[in-house]
Order: sequence, then structure tokens, then C-alpha cells
Amino acid sequence: MSATPEPATGRRQAGVLVLACLILFIDGYDVFAIGTVGPSLMQYKPWGATHDTLGMLGSVTALGMPFGSVLAGWAADRRGRRLPLTVAVVWISASMAAATFVPSLGLFAAARFCTGVGIGALAPLVSAYVTDAAPPRRRTLHLTVALGAIGVGGTASAVLGRLLLPDVHFQWLFLFGALPIVLVPLIWRMKEDAPAGRGGTERERTRLSELFTSGSRRATVLFCCASFMSMALVYSTTAWLPAVMMKSGYDLGSSLEFTIAFTVGATAGSLGGSVVADRGHLKPVTLGGFVLAAVALFVLSTPQPHVLLLAVSALAGLGTLGGQNMVIACMTAFYPARLRGTGLGFGLGVGRLGAVAGPSYVAVATDLFTSSKAGFFAFMVPAVLGAAVIAGLPRILPPSQEKRAAAQETAPVVP
Repeated sequence: MSATPEPATGRRQAGVLVLACLILFIDGYDVFAIGTVGPSLMQYKPWGATHDTLGMLGSVTALGMPFGSVLAGWAADRRGRRLPLTVAVVWISASMAAATFVPSLGLFAAARFCTGVGIGALAPLVSAYVTDAAPPRRRTLHLTVALGAIGVGGTASAVLGRLLLPDVHFQWLFLFGALPIVLVPLIWRMKEDAPAGRGGTERERTRLSELFTSGSRRATVLFCCASFMSMALVYSTTAWLPAVMMKSGYDLGSSLEFTIAFTVGATAGSLGGSVVADRGHLKPVTLGGFVLAAVALFVLSTPQPHVLLLAVSALAGLGTLGGQNMVIACMTAFYPARLRGTGLGFGLGVGRLGAVAGPSYVAVATDLFTSSKAGFFAFMVPAVLGAAVIAGLPRILPPSQEKRAAAQETAPVVP
């Protein structure tokens, strides 16, 4: 018999949400850090970095993420959320501190890989934790608020870059990423629900195989594809947007302004989308995010007034990061509680391969094509493909049917 999460009080729900936002702020700061320091990194002569180096660093960071995602999803359903979340935050803090002080590009890349392992663990762990505690009819809203902290963290990274670069050595910006260590006592004290299931190796194999039963197989495959496209889109834009804007003729300060608008739009706009999604329109909102990203990125490639481009950059952020948040919301809505951690970990683990491919793919595109628009068109490809994948998803269960789904979750699972 599977264990279902204990209903959370309003006070506890608020506490869970605040802690989740603080943790995912880390994710956002780190995701945007490479893009923020990218132009300064390429101008740092001792390391001899190039456009290819920037793509490599984005990809090597993402390379560690699938390991963190899959392992964290498994651990969340087997051991609970608290222990793996504590380990992930400590690991990230140590890795970001290492990136601040390493003396060579090779060691810097190694520190980024280690950071990626920890960052990969955060999304499935925090998403499962928030969804367990949230009221059924407000799950997408609670999850979107938490995931919106990723955009806030990205804004903090861009603002710090705007204020400090190029006067301060770019590595010092990574020291701020070590501050999450102060959250460890709060994480360890958090009250968690019983893990969705503990039952040895055979039970673990059963849980993973349930992702590919006749009722879930198609959705699982499509979730993996959608996650791949959303991660490719997010990590290519976050790693390359300032550099691509500079290639279009903007200076470093203006390019970071576009990044700030990008992250603010992602955070603010996603909240409105989540309210609509919670009314039974999760799939259309997710599809709309990918389409919006593709259109906005195309407009960014055209000459427009500066103020209009800032507004369009905000819409691009809404479609890009907001679309990724909605993909995660779709997965948490589709999988029952006993499979939520495993489903999120597996889907996001496969999706992290898109985070690996995205930055290098844009690096190749900008090298092969001399046009200043090449980077923008490269950004648009995963957005268009992501929209096509979301269109093929089955209907996501609306909140009105949560009680029926909860009753089904309590039924015995036959191996």
C-alpha cells in the first residue's frame, strides 16, 4: 500500500513555499552565471577563452545534471526529500566556492561539472516537496511561485554582473553561489511527509517500470522530449543571450539589461499563466509558452526601438523559463504521489541532456553562420520543436479530478 502525503496546514504550506523559493534561487543564480560572465570570461587573456569555450562550459555544467536529477528522483521516493536536498545544497555551495578560487580553465570546468550535479538534483526534489504540501487546486500556482525563484536568481546574477563587471574579476561572482550553505539548518528542520514508498530493489524496479506501462508510456516519452527541448532552450539562451546581443551591436551593459528583462518577464508572467493552468488549462498554457518564446526570439533578431526590445525580451523569458516551469507542472500533475519523484527525476534527467546540447549547439551555429541573427534562429529551433511535442501530450488531469486520482493512488500495486 503506497503512502500518501499528509495534508499540510496553511502555515506549513507557506513555510514550504518560502524555503523552496530560497533553494531554487540558487538554481537560477547558477544557471545564468555563465551567461553573465561570458563576455568578461572571453576577454580574460590568461585563460584564452573563445566562443567555443563558452559553449563548452555551458555544456559541461549541464553534463553533470542528468546524474543529479535521476539520483535525486530515486532518493526522493525512497528516502524522503530532506536528506538528498541537504546533500545537494551542501554540494552546490562547495562547488561554487571552488569555481571562485580555481587558477585554471580546466579546474574551473571541473568545478562547473560538480555544480551541475547538485543543480540537477534541485528541480525534482523541490518540485516533489512543494507539490506534496500544496492544496490540490493550487498546485500549479505554488509550483510556479517556487520555480519563479529561478528567474529571480537569474535576475540577481545579471544585476550583479551589471554592477560589478568588468571592474571586478568575473570569478568573484561565483562566490555568491556558496551562500546557500546557510539554508542547511532550515532544510534539516523541515517537516516532511513519509516517502512515497520504501520496499527494496524489486519495489524500485516496479516503480520505474510503471512509468512505461500502457497508460503512462506515451506521456513519459513525450515528457522526456519536452523536457529536452525546454532545457535546450533555457540553457542556450541563458548561456548565450548576452553574447548574441553583443554580436548584434549592443555593449555589455545593454546586453545584461536584456538578460534582466528576460528573467523579470519569466518570473512575473509565469504567475498569471499558473492561475489559468490551475483552472484545467495546463496543457494549452504550456504549449503557448513555447510558441511565445519562438515568436519573441524572432522579434529580438530584428531592429526595433530599445524599449520595445526590452519588452520583447521579457516575453521571451516568459516563454522560455515559463515554458520549462509548465513542463515540470505537467509532470507533477500527471504522475501520482508514489511516482512523482521518480517521474520527475527520470524526465528531468533525460531533459538535462538538452541542457548539455543547447549551449554547444548555439556555439556551432554562431561559428558556422556569420549573420548576427544566427544565434536567435538557433534559439528558436527547440522552441518550435517543444511546441510540437506538447501538442502530442494526452490531456493533463484537471484539479477537479484530484480526489479520484488520490483514491486510485491508495490501491495496492501488483508487481
